[in-house]
Amino acid sequence: MTSRTTAASRTAPTPAPAPSAMLIAVLALLSAVTPFSIDMYLSAFPDMATEFNTSASTIQLTLTSFLIGLALGQLLIGPLSDQFGRRRPLLIGTFACLIASVLCIVAPSIQVLIGLRFVQGFAGAAGVVIARAIIADRAQGAAAARLFAAMMVIGVLAPITAPVLGGFIVAGWGWRTVFAVLAAMNLLMLVGAAFFAAESLPVERRRPGGLASLAGGMRAVLSNRRYLGYTLALGFASTAMFAYIAASPFVLQNILGFSPREYSLVFGACALAVATAGMLSARLVRSVHPRTLLIGGVSAMVVVTALQLINVTVAGVPLWSTIALMAAFMGTVGFTFSNATTLALEQVRAAAGTGSAVLGFLQYTLGAAATPLVGLAGDASAVPMGIVMLTAAALAATAIIALTRNRKTSSPTPQLVTTS
Repeated sequence: MTSRTTAASRTAPTPAPAPSAMLIAVLALLSAVTPFSIDMYLSAFPDMATEFNTSASTIQLTLTSFLIGLALGQLLIGPLSDQFGRRRPLLIGTFACLIASVLCIVAPSIQVLIGLRFVQGFAGAAGVVIARAIIADRAQGAAAARLFAAMMVIGVLAPITAPVLGGFIVAGWGWRTVFAVLAAMNLLMLVGAAFFAAESLPVERRRPGGLASLAGGMRAVLSNRRYLGYTLALGFASTAMFAYIAASPFVLQNILGFSPREYSLVFGACALAVATAGMLSARLVRSVHPRTLLIGGVSAMVVVTALQLINVTVAGVPLWSTIALMAAFMGTVGFTFSNATTLALEQVRAAAGTGSAVLGFLQYTLGAAATPLVGLAGDASAVPMGIVMLTAAALAATAIIALTRNRKTSSPTPQLVTTS
């Protein structure tokens, strides 16, 4: 009996310890830098076009290149973290993102800035994809859902504060100072990762290297029906959110007549709904299965987006109902994102880095595809926003129904993985 127990203890992998509060804060910062990198400099586009003597569409390529780099970086760095562990790719990627941010400050031309933004997004993807993988390494089920919800609540401060902070910085010191602030954040990320992000993937759980192994990992992840269902649900929910983000400046300013400062305040107030819903989800997940919360969140998203489409077509975009439905939509995001992420990565725990990579890639590519659609009717119509948001929400619900319902779900009360 004793010999069997001893042998088992030698061969069984030791679970990673539960994440500390400081590690959760570091992981939230790693994820929050992305919205800061997107939202902080948007108000500077006209000034940048003047300085570089170029068109608005060319300036917008700095955002496009960042999103492309972010999506592709996750697709590559996630599988690498399954092979080499989480810590090394995280530190290398964060350091490269810091260098790219510093070089953006002194970019001599728009072409150079576009290239550097791609590098910044590609390297910054390490923080986004590995932060999710670390949570998947150290927790599962309801515990993981609570941690993802906590990260989301912390990270939601980014889209609330980024537009306001960016506008203040651009007005006072110019657009290049925005990248100086981003470089300072990257440095803080690097220090936090170096001191608090210990390796969470033991050697015995790592996947072998090489293209064949990478392809095998991708096949294993993409052939998991339930993983695809939850990942597509998250991706289509992201599509709805990006449609809202891209359209909201025109709806609130061009149609409803808000000033840029008023828009920033309303946008931030709506984003608070994500934090509130995220905190509520983190509490409910102790007694309610994440799948139940996800279904509730996506169902509410379908209802809210349907009401918003009616609001912008039949009702004529009235002020208070438009803002209230925007806030309600962001509340559904709070129930959807953390629980969909938890359930997706639960299906592929043996390849959490690869699973996180595919999840992030789809999230940003589907979201980026929605942004040009909301402007098809011009900058004085909210109808495309309503159509895209409702369509995306309906597709998220379809993914859950079609791909996740016919198999047995996990235990409703899984516990945090801890050492004994």
